[in-house]
Amino acid sequence: MTPVRAPGNTTLIIGIGHRLRCDDAVGPLAVERLIARGLQALEHCGEGLGLISVWQAADRVIIVDAMESGAAPGTIRRFDAASAPLPAATFRSSSHLFGLGEAVETARALGRLPATLIIHAIEGRHFGFGTDPTPDVLAALDVVVENILKEEREQNKDKGALPP
Repeated sequence: MTPVRAPGNTTLIIGIGHRLRCDDAVGPLAVERLIARGLQALEHCGEGLGLISVWQAADRVIIVDAMESGAAPGTIRRFDAASAPLPAATFRSSSHLFGLGEAVETARALGRLPATLIIHAIEGRHFGFGTDPTPDVLAALDVVVENILKEEREQNKDKGALPP
């Protein structure tokens, strides 16, 4: 999978998840919404080695994913994963058994983390088969998309305007 980046934009945005697993669809849904707002992003299933491969050429990476930490559904957390390890057991193991948490810590051990790795995580409730994320998760997704747009505007203010 080749990273997709806008000209002059050094940020790689990755939405992790599966569209047919209810709340796990937040990553792909974030990608859709960010593309509609003028950013470029890609979907990824969350398989850890694939993630390391995709982000290896990027200096700044933003990830959107569902989490399962026991918090209330729709809870939003923002992690600076380049600065500190992710909290244990926050991210569900992917169907590949080597997911985001393992990818981040393996990349850290190998010296292959991007300089900036921000993870926007939304607490999910339902991860079974289905196409409809829960209302709390969808509401949180709107907030996360706006937060990413704001961060990218700030990051790129000297490089040209991003869409509103």
